[in-house]
Amino acid sequence: MTDTSIFPDPTYRDAVLAPLFEGVKTHFAGHMDAINRAHLVMLVETGILQDQDGAAIAEALLDIERNIDRQALEYTGEHEDWFFLVEAELRARLGDLGGALHTARSRNDMDHTMFKMALRARAEDALARMLTLGQALLDKARSERDTLIVAYTHGQPAQPSTFGHYLSAVIEVLLADAKRLEAAIQHVDHCPMGAAAITTSGFPIDRERMAELLGFQSVRLNSYGCIAGVDYVTGLYSALKLPMIHLGRVVQDMAFWSAFEVGQLHVPRSLVQISSIMPQKRNPVPIEHLRHLASVAASRCDTMINCMHNTPFTDMNDSEGEVQQAGYGAFEHAGRVLDLLTAFLPACSINGDRVARTTDAACITITELADTLVRDEELSFRQAHEIAAQTARAVIADAQPLGGGFAAFSQAFEEATGRAATLDAAGFASAVDARTFVARRDRIGGPAPAALDSAFNTYQHEIRMLAGDLKARLERRTTAETDLNAAFDALLKGPR
Repeated sequence: MTDTSIFPDPTYRDAVLAPLFEGVKTHFAGHMDAINRAHLVMLVETGILQDQDGAAIAEALLDIERNIDRQALEYTGEHEDWFFLVEAELRARLGDLGGALHTARSRNDMDHTMFKMALRARAEDALARMLTLGQALLDKARSERDTLIVAYTHGQPAQPSTFGHYLSAVIEVLLADAKRLEAAIQHVDHCPMGAAAITTSGFPIDRERMAELLGFQSVRLNSYGCIAGVDYVTGLYSALKLPMIHLGRVVQDMAFWSAFEVGQLHVPRSLVQISSIMPQKRNPVPIEHLRHLASVAASRCDTMINCMHNTPFTDMNDSEGEVQQAGYGAFEHAGRVLDLLTAFLPACSINGDRVARTTDAACITITELADTLVRDEELSFRQAHEIAAQTARAVIADAQPLGGGFAAFSQAFEEATGRAATLDAAGFASAVDARTFVARRDRIGGPAPAALDSAFNTYQHEIRMLAGDLKARLERRTTAETDLNAAFDALLKGPR
């Protein structure tokens, strides 16, 4: 059978090749430039290419970078993809020598290297934003260390705590997520270059030098894994998804706390939109935007992970090009969540009057009364619990605050024990006071000031450690870029 067709088929060109070409222009062209430069430097340093040939190729690469308007380029089908376009430009300038740059490499290892470079930058930006949020929350927690709130379980008022204690819980989860993201970044930071198609090369390449010039922490060891392993993708998007899930739960609390019926959280005017028809409405819509942005980010992460499901463990388009680009929106949406939450939560305040009213109306300090009866009256906790519950029912039925329920308590105590309580009215009032409740929760992890201050110090140390590691990583990249430029410039000067 004679095949007279011509590549590329017009539909294939428009549906696949042209979008891929545009994607490289937008996301990967700069990374491919760096890979070309680094590979050329390595080829010359190892003696695979002669100095004069390296100088000629360097001049041609520089000319292509400077004189071709990339953004004006449109895909015509003349060249299969961006790689072959660059190679064609090299050969137009150098003849057959232009093809020498591709010695000991493949589009396979090049692709996964530039994908990692693109992901690495986005992930590091996300980590930096997470740490900025963490510091903002820590500063807010310190300032709200003593601010009472109503803590809820199952949607019902449960116990008093402080806003600082609540925010500390958020910080703790956020820092755990930051550590997971940092670990995922470390896994991305292993360079595939030198794997070539699958099995490395018969040329004396220096993979470690390539990793160094491109700012990677090290090489990825197994060459098959370099082109087949997508765990750097699934691991990173899993790590990005988790803070969106976890922060989304905090956002849900903010929606609940700011509702008119609860009113515990006050959202300032700068973050409130007014109804177009109902003059009284204060709509804290940033909460809604936080919620849907986090959901979109998490969903995009799921998309990336699911795209890798049931794909062969080899080099396939299922993990490349357009699939890689499909995930970048997750970082964009996640960044908006982190930035908005960094502005939103520190700007909000607690409505102390509403907290006090709910505390009284719901008897949320009653647990401390039961604890006091165990300590001072030597009752079992279950008996103390029943007396406290009876007291709460009585004051709620009489619509009076718990602090005024000493008579109800005395009656419940005598009915349960057959004797009068030694706890007097002042002791009762102290036992059911919210500040007493908080002050007595001074164990590790509790809301009492000393316990919180200790936790704050721990969180601050962790933020500084993570920020320091990130700074060192970015400095290594800057150093690598400087070294690559210097080595490339040395090639341009030609043999000495």
